[in-house]
Amino acid sequence: MADPNADAPNEMVGDALDAPALETWHSSHSTWLHGFLVRTLRIQAAEADDIVQDTWLRIIRTSLNDVEHPRAFLSRVAVNLFRDRRRREHMRSSHLRLVFDSRRESIDPSAMAEQEGNLELERAILDLPESIRDVFILSRFRSMTNRDIAAQLGISVKTVEWRIGRAIELCAHRLRG
Repeated sequence: MADPNADAPNEMVGDALDAPALETWHSSHSTWLHGFLVRTLRIQAAEADDIVQDTWLRIIRTSLNDVEHPRAFLSRVAVNLFRDRRRREHMRSSHLRLVFDSRRESIDPSAMAEQEGNLELERAILDLPESIRDVFILSRFRSMTNRDIAAQLGISVKTVEWRIGRAIELCAHRLRG
């Protein structure tokens, strides 16, 4: 049975979505998607705006020829993006809480150089690209296995390994320089 919301054309030209088809999808479903996010996830309108925009950016790379239920498809992509955002926010706040707690402890004057080195390492980690930083923090500060990180972030184990190696390389380069 055809979806009543599937009134938008979805022709593909090569590997890119036909612009008129995307515009039709956007005009037909964008306002609905925004309302869905605000109502269902109980988030602020500004955050819903960001997620809607990210959703459209995500589906630009997707072939829409086989999509029978556009709203179900859009809502799934948007909810996944919302969950990814929450997971990253949780990781950052947990890391910042750890940093804050470690700073409250008394400082031994003889350990000042070590503390400065740790602070520079912390800055190097926080300056890493987000995808690399998230994997590195899960690995080194949450003691998660590469397989668990891959499952949590929805990436391959090889990608996890590469990102950890790249994080170490970037931090070492910064600390040397």
